[in-house]
Amino acid sequence: MRSCAGSSPTAAAGVTRGHRREQLSNRRGLAPVRSIAGPSFESIDSDDFLSPVTTLERDQVTKLVAQVSEKDGKVLHPDLLNPRLLEAQYAVRGELYLRAEELKKTKEIIYTNVGNPQALGAKPLTFVRQVIALCAAPFLLDDPNTPLLFPADAIERAKKIIASFGTGGVGGYTDSRGNPMIREEVADFIQARDGHRPSTEHIYLTDGASAGVRNVLQSIIRNEADAVLVPIPQYPLYSASIALYGGKLLPYELDEASGWGLDLDALTRTVAAARAEGYSVRALVFINPGNPTGQCLPGEEVARLVEWCAQQRVVLLSDEVYQELVYRKDRPFTSAYKALMESKYAQTAELISFHSVSKGTSGECGLRGGYHVFSNIHPDTVAQFYKLSSIGLCPNTIGQVVVSTLCNPPQPGDPSYELFAKERADELASLSRRAALVSGAFNSLPNMSVVPTEAAMYAFPQVHMPPGALAAAEAAGKKPDVFYCLAMLEEAGICTIPGSGFGQAAGSQHFRTTFLPREEVMEGFVQKFKAFHINFMEKFGPKKKQ
Repeated sequence: MRSCAGSSPTAAAGVTRGHRREQLSNRRGLAPVRSIAGPSFESIDSDDFLSPVTTLERDQVTKLVAQVSEKDGKVLHPDLLNPRLLEAQYAVRGELYLRAEELKKTKEIIYTNVGNPQALGAKPLTFVRQVIALCAAPFLLDDPNTPLLFPADAIERAKKIIASFGTGGVGGYTDSRGNPMIREEVADFIQARDGHRPSTEHIYLTDGASAGVRNVLQSIIRNEADAVLVPIPQYPLYSASIALYGGKLLPYELDEASGWGLDLDALTRTVAAARAEGYSVRALVFINPGNPTGQCLPGEEVARLVEWCAQQRVVLLSDEVYQELVYRKDRPFTSAYKALMESKYAQTAELISFHSVSKGTSGECGLRGGYHVFSNIHPDTVAQFYKLSSIGLCPNTIGQVVVSTLCNPPQPGDPSYELFAKERADELASLSRRAALVSGAFNSLPNMSVVPTEAAMYAFPQVHMPPGALAAAEAAGKKPDVFYCLAMLEEAGICTIPGSGFGQAAGSQHFRTTFLPREEVMEGFVQKFKAFHINFMEKFGPKKKQ
C-alpha cells in the first residue's frame, strides 16, 4: 500500500481532498468512503481494491450493499440514480414536448420548440451532401458515371478528405482532436473571419458544440463551490450540465429593456457577492448571437466583456453557433476571439469558443459536427482535454466532413459556387422574413411584447398575464408561463417552450419559439397564435360590464 505520510504538496493535497470528501459525505448522510485513487491508474495494485472491504465485517458489508444498491428489486431504481442526474432539467424536451407527442396522434402540431431546421422543412446544402455521399461511398469515385452526377469540385474535395483520413477513410478512428487537415481548414476559416489565426493544436473537433461544452464544464467544475456565470435567459444545456457536474450556476440577467444587453456593473456586483460567500467564480458563459433571445451583441460590447473577464480572472466560454444567422447589416457578428486578439489581453485572457454545423444555413443537426478553440489556456490543461477527448476515442467522421465543407466552402469560379451561394442566400433571406413576420405579429397583440429578433432562429416574447390567468395557473398547479404554453398547445396546436425553462426575470412570463417552419407554415402559425392569444386574454382578462 502507498503511504500518505510526508509533507509533499501532493500528499498534503490528498489529505485535504480526503477530508473534504468526508465532510461532503457526512453532509449527505452517507458513510464516508475511502478513496483508492492514486496519481495514475497504473500505480493502483490489487491491495488498494481489497483493503477498504477487509476493514469491515462481512455482514456489515452485506447490509450496506443491500441498503444502497437495490430498491423494489431493481438496481437501477430511479431513487438510486446519481442525484445530480435527477436534479438536472432540460426544458427543450420537457412537459410541452411530451404532451405534443400525445396530441399529434389526433391533431396537427406545429413544432416550434426546437432549433432543428431540416426537421421543419429546411433543405440541406447540395455541395455538403454531395461531398458526404462520396466520402461515405468511396467506390463511387471509381464509377465512370459519377462525373455525370457530381460536380468536379465535389469529387476533388471528397478525394482530398478521404486521403486525409488515411486507409480507413471515414470508417476509421481519427486523432482524438479530429482530422488534422480539417483542423487546418477551421484555422483558415477563423483567420478569414477575424484576421487572426489560432494554432491547430488548440482546435478540437467535436460531435456538435454541445459535446465540447460538456467536456469544458466537466473539467472546470471541481466541486459544489465552483461557480459558472450563466446568462438569464440561457440555453438549458448549461444549467443541466452544471447541475450534472455538481457546480453552482451563478445567474446574470440580460436587460430586456435594452435589447437583451449586458450590464457589466451588475455582473461585477454578482461576482463580488458570490466570492464573499466563498464561491470560486471560474467561468462566464456568453451566447452570441443569443439563444433564446435572438440578439446579436455589438462588437464594442463583446470587446468590453472580454476585458471584463480578463480583469475578473474568469474564463470566457463563448457559444457562437448562430454566427451565420445575423439579419441586421448594421450589426454584424463579432467573435470573442477577434475581440480578444485586438485587446491588450491578447496573450493572457483565457477564452474557449464554440461553433457548430447545426445552426447555420446548413442546419445539419443530426450529423453532429462542431469544434472549440482554446486561447491562452495553459498547455498542460490542453493536454488534459486531449486525454478527456481520448476517452471518447474521436469525434464522428461524417460530422468532421461537414465541418470541412462549411469552413472551406466552394469559392468563386468553382463549379459548385453559384448554387452553394444561392442556397445560402435564399435561406438567410427567408429566415430574415420569418423573423420579421413573427416579431411584428407578437408586437401587434395586446398584453404581449418582444424584442425584435435580429439574429439566430428564435423569438422570446413576454406575455403580460392578467390576474385571472395567474389565478387559474395557480389553481392548476402550473407556473403561469407553463399554463399559457399548455393552453396554446391544446387550443392552437403550437408547441413552444415556457420561459421558465430558460430563466427569466422574477414576475415575468415568456416563451421561446423558433421561426424555422417554412414561410407558408409560419403564416399559418401567426394566424393560429393570434386567435389563441386574443381568446386567452378575453377568457382570463377583466370582464366587460353588461
